[in-house]
Amino acid sequence: MNKQIHPDTQIGKVSLTVTNLDRSVAFYQTLGLTLRQQENGVAHLGTAARDLLELHENPQAQAVRGTTGLYHFAILLPTRVDLALALTNMAQQQIPLQGYSDHLVSEAIYLADPDGNGIEVYRDRRREEWPHDVQGKLRMDTIPLNIDSLMGELNEYKGTWSGFPNGTYNGHIHLHVGNLTKAIQFYTDQLGFDFVAGYGSQAGFVSAGGYHHHIGLNTWAGVNAPPPPADAVGLRWYEILLPDQEALRRVEEQLAETAVPFTQTPDGIMLHDPAQNGILLAMKKN
Repeated sequence: MNKQIHPDTQIGKVSLTVTNLDRSVAFYQTLGLTLRQQENGVAHLGTAARDLLELHENPQAQAVRGTTGLYHFAILLPTRVDLALALTNMAQQQIPLQGYSDHLVSEAIYLADPDGNGIEVYRDRRREEWPHDVQGKLRMDTIPLNIDSLMGELNEYKGTWSGFPNGTYNGHIHLHVGNLTKAIQFYTDQLGFDFVAGYGSQAGFVSAGGYHHHIGLNTWAGVNAPPPPADAVGLRWYEILLPDQEALRRVEEQLAETAVPFTQTPDGIMLHDPAQNGILLAMKKN
């Protein structure tokens, strides 16, 4: 059996616990997402085409540090113009930002929601523009974003801001883990992602289909950091989307062969990585 996960695998919806649902919904709508459904303390936000976020309200939830969980989820916009429009909107709405970076393969803006859940909003350069070293290995870096160049995309733009467009989705997710070696081994050996790059003993990146990374893993919350309590603010689970039933079945068989515990649910296969980050394996709906 081919252990490599299907090359068309993507990151799907991210499920978070927040303390004030109305406040969080208002924030994400201001950022550019559309409210698709809200009832019984749960809200679904995204674009007209798909859900990107599922928010669960728990007014007693506590923000904790020094645990595994979400570092950030990353909203991928279709074009550089879209990123410039998003940054303009953030400035006009006075949304606090945490930083801007050029990663050679992408350009990114960093911020957090009202509960401190990390967010990246980014755009990819075309794959043919991604740099490689002499051995053919993909190169990524963190250098200052050229904001003047980015905003220059709007010099001839005649449209208006209307939120994140269709074609927007969660391009990747970055997680805190307690043991980097075990985490990378799980995502490569058990799920079948390819190892792309590592930053010493602190961070590593894996992907499917030659993407720069679908999942980032780091120990910046502490080596051997414990999982957060069940009622903490932050990540509940995130989706890994497979393109068809056969691709999902192959991963399920591989999990069974390697004795990774999982549960069948109406929405897909629920499991946890070694850091107890929740994962829902599911099929793409669109």
